Amino acid sequence: MARSLYLLFGIVAYAIFLLVFLYLIGFVGDLPGLPMTVNRPSARVRPGVAAGIDLALILLFGLQHSVMARPGFKRGWTRVVPETIERSLYVLFASLVLIVMFLFWQPMPTTLWDVRGEAAGMVLWALFGLGWLIVLLSTFLINHFELFGLQQVWNGLRSRAVSAPQLRKPFFYKLVRHPLYSGFFLAFSATPLMTVGHLLLATGMSIYMLVAIRYEERDLVRLFGSEYETYRDEVGKLVPRFRRP
Repeated sequence: MARSLYLLFGIVAYAIFLLVFLYLIGFVGDLPGLPMTVNRPSARVRPGVAAGIDLALILLFGLQHSVMARPGFKRGWTRVVPETIERSLYVLFASLVLIVMFLFWQPMPTTLWDVRGEAAGMVLWALFGLGWLIVLLSTFLINHFELFGLQQVWNGLRSRAVSAPQLRKPFFYKLVRHPLYSGFFLAFSATPLMTVGHLLLATGMSIYMLVAIRYEERDLVRLFGSEYETYRDEVGKLVPRFRRP
């Protein structure tokens, strides 16, 4: 019975994540028809207060993602919750943090550039879409269903042992070590309408990703040892390395 409930929980957590992820695309892209985006509705507080609120929301996002992803936290956390649903809980908390960001984000509408309707705007829209496509494809290259907790709850239902982690380097991962983050950099930064609020979001998320990469790589070296160190020396972090190390 418990295993079936864990599976149901994993499916619900994934469904919530999927809806939140789709909304995130619209939120960052300031797509029409959405009640709340990076630029809508108008801020309800002074610009300085708005910036402080937005920075706090980015910090909350970064802390949740980084702290809950650390091996030390996981070891302690799985003494409280079943290991089968640990990843699904991570996905659920990440989704809830994003929902909080959507609800309380304070737009800062001062325009830095606006090339909507121009050729440059079309190029930026293409890069925006490419960024999200890279993000999605990268998750499937490294095992989408394990990344978002579904494989763990399915294995728990079938009483299957978790396989030992392997350092895999499919497709994008032959070119860069963190294509998922490369996609997010594009997705958050490429916009035909750049406002101060959007720039704050893109900058804050970029700083978080650079910090997260440092901690992730430290964990990966501990996990894979010299194999990952060799990979790190040979392959670029976020953009391809076109020269020999």
